[in-house]
Amino acid sequence: MKKLILIALAFVAFTSYTQAQEISKNAIGLRLGDSNGFGAEVSYQRAIGDNNRLEFDLGWRTGNHYDGVKLIGLYQWVWNIDGGFNWYAGPGAGFAAYSFDHDHYYNHPNFHDHDDKDAFIILAGTVGIEYSFDFPLQLSLDLRPELGFGDSYYDNNDLDFDVGLGVRYQF
Repeated sequence: MKKLILIALAFVAFTSYTQAQEISKNAIGLRLGDSNGFGAEVSYQRAIGDNNRLEFDLGWRTGNHYDGVKLIGLYQWVWNIDGGFNWYAGPGAGFAAYSFDHDHYYNHPNFHDHDDKDAFIILAGTVGIEYSFDFPLQLSLDLRPELGFGDSYYDNNDLDFDVGLGVRYQF
């Protein structure tokens, strides 16, 4: 089993090395996404190697009966496809806080005459594709599965799939 793990790690390292392309040191912009409601995120990426980076997203979500704020941090491996096209993947985690309209939850046994709130931890991952232009602009499209550990009544303890379109300025 140890040999299989070592072979897999060596393969990933070799693939990463042979596919390496220098990525932008910094990028900042917006990520527009959808996971049971529309949301926008301020997105910052910081390279920590030739093909690795950190991404931090601070976002707002809104839906029919809720508003929320979310902070996500992701570690990403970046592989070059061709020219300015890259694909990336990686794990992450975050924190979210949501406020729910009380008029939607009259039948809830803990109903109060105010808005209910829920704060919880999120485990996340990401996989996506991006294009870096010759000028300092990056466009990306990604899928971010997020597993929330919140209140089951508000449906914050399940797996959501957040699809996002990113536009970032590279510097």
